[in-house]
Amino acid sequence: MYTNKLKAVGEMFRLPGTLYSYTSIANGNINKTFKVDYMQADGDIKSYMFQIINTYVFKNPAQIMENIDRVTRHIRKKNEDGVCLHFHHTKDGSNYILMGDSECWRVMNYVDSVTYNSSDDLNVVRYTGEAFGRFQTQLSDFDAAQLYETIPDFHNTKKRLVQLFADAEKDPVGRVDSVRGELDYIKSVEDIATRLTDMYALGAFPPRVTHNDTKSNNVLFDRRTKKPLVVIDLDTVMPGMAMYDFGDAVRFAANTAEEDEPDTDKVGLDLDKFKAFAEGYIPFVRDSLTPLEVDSMVLGAFSITVELAARFLDDYITGDKYFKTNYENHNLVRTRCQLKLAQDMYEKRDKMKDILKMI
Repeated sequence: MYTNKLKAVGEMFRLPGTLYSYTSIANGNINKTFKVDYMQADGDIKSYMFQIINTYVFKNPAQIMENIDRVTRHIRKKNEDGVCLHFHHTKDGSNYILMGDSECWRVMNYVDSVTYNSSDDLNVVRYTGEAFGRFQTQLSDFDAAQLYETIPDFHNTKKRLVQLFADAEKDPVGRVDSVRGELDYIKSVEDIATRLTDMYALGAFPPRVTHNDTKSNNVLFDRRTKKPLVVIDLDTVMPGMAMYDFGDAVRFAANTAEEDEPDTDKVGLDLDKFKAFAEGYIPFVRDSLTPLEVDSMVLGAFSITVELAARFLDDYITGDKYFKTNYENHNLVRTRCQLKLAQDMYEKRDKMKDILKMI
């Protein structure tokens, strides 16, 4: 059903050859992605990745694509011999096109690789840290002020918590009585969880180019060596705190369970995985970040985990309008899982700091 559209998109991006075949890629929950093969004049096959940007989630794709263009150009200058993301341009110089009333398309190079949604292989965890550490370092001399803040206050923990407590006061769907304990815990750690946000607002940390979705499945790995090739999914790249990129990666990679595990006895921080990720990440960023930023990494992990718990809980309290849920109380299960992880992080904070000092 997409053949004609894909052909038209390829023509607008001036791709050489003839459309040969395509496959829909299931990975990713937001954009629709295709691997598209083109037959070249010499009979070889060249592949590309086509995407339809979800403009319901990303309401200003022009800003997103301008951010991506600036960041990828900067990285390619630093990494001329390595694997880089390249977004193709039309004859007018645009790296996206609009088709019809709402479809926003882009085309990028295809990288033969493998991804991991999660892994117990400490080398994969370490390489994930290396990938995001290199990403941060490659952009350490990029002026983050050049980027649009495509999702304002995306990781403003203070505003997220203020919103949560305001919605709890309103109790629009009558669920607050069942989550008093969760609300009380978040309130009890509010000062700690919002400390970095407050410091950032006061200028204690310089704005960094942050990825804001630092999961292992946003890294492409070499199939044979498992070494990282390139960081992908740059739609949420914008100014922010490096500690939150580190923390979100730790929250995802070093959890002993999935982020919606209903049995919270299974949830905790795996210190071996934390150490592995940090061993990959910290050596890349130590010289490009300030000592205060490096010293704040552990707090970043705790803060962003509390923030995500607050977002899940706020969605539950207001009727499950934002996050996709697969069953009743799914957002509440997610909340409790993240809060248990945050509690374990807090208890292990000294051990986490000692690990970072040894790297």
